[in-house]
Amino acid sequence: MPEGSASDRETLSLAMRTLARQLFLHALAEASVEKAFDRHIHCARGVLRICDDLYDLTSHTRTFVVSIGKAAHTMAQALREKVGESLEGIVATSTIPDFQVHGYRYFQGSHPTPNAESVAAAEAILKSLTALNQSSLVLYLLSGGGSSIVEKPLQDNIFLDDLTSTYQILVHSGGTIAEINAIRKHLSAVKGGRMAVAAYPAQQVSVLVSDVPDSTLDALASGPTMPDSTSVDDCYAIAEKYGLLQQFPPAVRELFQSHAIDETPKSDHPAFVRSRWWPILSNAVAVEIVSQEATRLGFEVEVDSGCDDWDYERAAEYLLTRARELRARTGRACLISGGEVTVKVANGGVGGRNQQFVLACARKIAGEHITVLSAGTDGIDGNSEAAGAVADGTTIDRALSRGLDAELALSNFDAFPFFHSLQDTIITSPTGNNLRDIRIVLAY
Repeated sequence: MPEGSASDRETLSLAMRTLARQLFLHALAEASVEKAFDRHIHCARGVLRICDDLYDLTSHTRTFVVSIGKAAHTMAQALREKVGESLEGIVATSTIPDFQVHGYRYFQGSHPTPNAESVAAAEAILKSLTALNQSSLVLYLLSGGGSSIVEKPLQDNIFLDDLTSTYQILVHSGGTIAEINAIRKHLSAVKGGRMAVAAYPAQQVSVLVSDVPDSTLDALASGPTMPDSTSVDDCYAIAEKYGLLQQFPPAVRELFQSHAIDETPKSDHPAFVRSRWWPILSNAVAVEIVSQEATRLGFEVEVDSGCDDWDYERAAEYLLTRARELRARTGRACLISGGEVTVKVANGGVGGRNQQFVLACARKIAGEHITVLSAGTDGIDGNSEAAGAVADGTTIDRALSRGLDAELALSNFDAFPFFHSLQDTIITSPTGNNLRDIRIVLAY
């Protein structure tokens, strides 16, 4: 552990907080949608190559693009750079960009709960898809956030207020993204493969920028184009596990109580016979970029994403223990963890899961030479303007000197004002990408 004067220690702490920021920002720059398209998607003489597949665009009577999620505009723009302005389609995203890609109709859905534009986008997409035929080609550009950005209830008696309430309950339940999306899929007219069914018998290919675990790609945007691996029985079990039934609005509660939820399409549905799915960018890519850069900077690096979907307090204890063990062996350690932690919100402060995780860590590392950063690659953490935050062994003392109460901020889920006062928030604005969260622990 480094020794020295108080001034030397503060200088080192500031340098390590800055370094953690730089590692995260480096990952954002290198794991970009544009670079992923450059690696995996090419077009020449009317033939589009997506990873290992070739599509002759001239052989289809119509090619239609559906781009949804937080990276929807960025992906549509990247596709235009490859193909030109000959394509048409729909872009549904949470933030309307300064300019729109020619030939696309834009919708501004909401996240993490749907709005009227989310429903309008879903209706427009379904109307366009059902007009296609066997000689048509659909290109789906899918990214995280699509679950709420594009939404239409399967049941006519479920209205927008019911949807919004249900989403809020699910997001704050403490459930994993796969559990939350299992229920979303079964209540939706566009999720869980139902968008692909609407486009049948057209040929379909999905390009995925993933914010879900690699093993559960059908959870991305709640799997609108993929056969669903979850079942109605899973929905009933998840609702019971988290005590959701009595929280749901009456129209949704009635579906559960009467066991009237419709099953989603599975892999034997004919809509999937001519469908392909290609993940071109994921959390693993971003984590590997951080790993390579930290190694270049002289850290002994380990990657441990085993706490994915854990409660934030449990994840904090686990990763800090691992970082201390790595430091004891190497002296200068960088532990990297991808994925998301869960937070069951009980009060309405300003923050998000990343800032909540970092604040929990700050209490545990007071006085130690450890720096912790956690941030979302989409640039958005919860209901705050930050992507995340960074803390170290000086955070609690610096907070006390400014009259800030870490325990109160933690219990009120109000981490953003705490870290913002210390100038330790990570603010990037929406990135046009979404690859889950990155946690970086530097122990020195």
